[in-house]
Amino acid sequence: MARQEDSGYRDQALKIYPWICGRCGREFTHSNLRELTVHHRDHNHSNNPPDGSNWELLCLYCHDNEHERHKVADAYDGTGRGADTPVSTYRPFAGLEGLLKKDR
Repeated sequence: MARQEDSGYRDQALKIYPWICGRCGREFTHSNLRELTVHHRDHNHSNNPPDGSNWELLCLYCHDNEHERHKVADAYDGTGRGADTPVSTYRPFAGLEGLLKKDR
């Protein structure tokens, strides 16, 4: 069940924006409007400026996808590996220069 605060910004967003998913472009009517959600761009549900600048309308599927993408990004620390994954210390080419010089 939606909180009263959620209902307020959702109603406001539906008045401001066209009833189209901001990601996939799916159009909505009164009959399927329940499948259109308000996404907070900064992921802060308390940040609800009256001009709607922190909102975008997304269908249920795109909204779920957006949050999953952020979960995956949060699991990585920018190195391309999970934050809990130890850094490899194996150096497969260590000493290669010395071996190449011996062959000359």
